[in-house]
Amino acid sequence: MRNIAAILGVVGFMLLGPVSAVAQEMPMTFFITSDGSGNGANLGGLAGADALCQRLAAGVDAGNRTWHAYLSTQGPNAVNARDRIGTGPWHNARGALIGNNVDEIHGLGHRFNTMSVLDQEGNMIPGGGFSPNRHDILTGSTTEGRAYPAGEDMTCSNWTSGTTGKARIGHHDRANWLSAHDTRGCTQEQLRESGGDGLVYCFAVN
Repeated sequence: MRNIAAILGVVGFMLLGPVSAVAQEMPMTFFITSDGSGNGANLGGLAGADALCQRLAAGVDAGNRTWHAYLSTQGPNAVNARDRIGTGPWHNARGALIGNNVDEIHGLGHRFNTMSVLDQEGNMIPGGGFSPNRHDILTGSTTEGRAYPAGEDMTCSNWTSGTTGKARIGHHDRANWLSAHDTRGCTQEQLRESGGDGLVYCFAVN
């Protein structure tokens, strides 16, 4: 897994070139997690997912901001992922602009692709064409970034189940970055079977 990340890092440098001085001045306010919880889609609820984002950000000296995971929940007091990520703009670890505001990233103007959606260390995540493929990103959200109605589980029991249920995922390397298909289940093995690893998007809300 790490060897693939290293290869992708070299490929990314060759494709994108060195980080410009302007880009370097922009602080990281968005990343995709390099790892998940290790327990499938059981992230410890929204609080646990946010803590994962915060911990990974702190590991690269970006813990001075408040970080939230891009996740929706279902049922009473359902939460829309789009409502919990701040107002933007957001830049990746290389300083490249990901999106100016909430409406832009949920519309045709988003900049989500393999070379822009990087982890907290600035590494590319293996997408389509790589083995293993890790482009399934947990969101539990509709194509508008909103919660699904109660009933059919789309969030692995609001991100507390690593056993039964299923979740909605997006593809970080394609246009449908927030809502592409359902997982086969909630275990780590089932997430990997469909091209995922329990990763989430993290946004700085301030």
